[in-house]
Amino acid sequence: MRTLRLRLTRSIVLNTATGTTFRRDARVIVLVSIAHSLSHFFQLALPPLFPLLRADFDTSFTLLGALVGTFYVASGITQFAAGFIVDRAGARPVLLTGMALLVGGTLAASFAPGPAWLFPAVAVMGIGNGVFHPADFAILNGSVDVKRLGYAYSMHGVGGNLGYALAPVVSFGLGSAFGWRAALVVIGLIGLVVLGMLATQRASLTSQRAHDAHTHTLGGSLSLFVQPGILLCFFYFIFQTTASVGLQTFLPTGLNVGLSIPILLATSAVTAYLLGGTAGIVAGGFLAVRTARHDRVAGTGLLAGAALLAIVATGIVPRPLIVPMFVVTGFVLGATSPSRDLIVRNATPKGAAGRVYGFVYSGLDLGATLGPVWFGLMLDHGLAREMFFVIAGLLLVAIGTVVNVRRAVGVRAA
Repeated sequence: MRTLRLRLTRSIVLNTATGTTFRRDARVIVLVSIAHSLSHFFQLALPPLFPLLRADFDTSFTLLGALVGTFYVASGITQFAAGFIVDRAGARPVLLTGMALLVGGTLAASFAPGPAWLFPAVAVMGIGNGVFHPADFAILNGSVDVKRLGYAYSMHGVGGNLGYALAPVVSFGLGSAFGWRAALVVIGLIGLVVLGMLATQRASLTSQRAHDAHTHTLGGSLSLFVQPGILLCFFYFIFQTTASVGLQTFLPTGLNVGLSIPILLATSAVTAYLLGGTAGIVAGGFLAVRTARHDRVAGTGLLAGAALLAIVATGIVPRPLIVPMFVVTGFVLGATSPSRDLIVRNATPKGAAGRVYGFVYSGLDLGATLGPVWFGLMLDHGLAREMFFVIAGLLLVAIGTVVNVRRAVGVRAA
């Protein structure tokens, strides 16, 4: 056991950059955060245009919802496969190719003559989206000094949240003014500009390649994926993302139908939740670099979030406190994000960053696919209030996974 711990410790140390300058680290963090922001921006580029698409093509919301499912299925499959390519070819070409596919799929969607043609375009977008987590984290782990990784993961998460926040405003605003086709063209051109900017800074987007990457087959990597620590991280993402995506998707409906909260106030609660989450990610970055017990940070935040949601579900929270309640809920859950990413990093052996992050974060896409379906069914069956209890329960189950990663890996977090 002592030999195993020594080997794991050595793998973690060798898999992280040391001695880099603050200026270089800051450049890398900003570039990767911009890329992550664009990924999240494109994830929500199409849904705000659904009313316009429905009116134009006379199609159902069910079919439009299937577009979202297509995106995340393609993203999840690609995310898993992209991990192997990152370890073999490096993160930079994978990241730039993924961004090009996002842009190309969006531009192709703008020319779709009918709803059926949107599916291949959205699938291309999903394939492009699937490369970001394995590529982003491989770059951060391979380029940023270990003492600044907490800040790096925090900024990475903030970038994603900002992308989510901007997308509905930009997409719907452009669609309302110029039509959905013009909106997608403009969004695609924005992505093209960012792609060009990142290409000019490609020297900063480096990662550590595995020297034996040519031997990394799916069968040969199964022993890596079934390591207890990595499996626990994978299941954590399934439970946590099923809860969080379900909450983001159906929070207004759940509050309105289950607790008789006016729809305007219920919708404001979503904004409050997302803004609180962004502030929590920032605070969580500072917390992550000041503690070695990232499992305790993640577990405490998840427990607090579950408790707050259970309190909301009881109906005892006065209406004036609903928005502040979800600011706090978003904050405590957002604060877990940098520590969560460090937990995954500490479970990752040398030269396996791409494969591990690709595998683990494919659980995110799986959760993003399951959550809306599960909670949509609950709402269809009149279980709006119960939905909040189920989400709280999923967060509690997630605690059981994240706090056991440390024990499974058998090494103190760096």
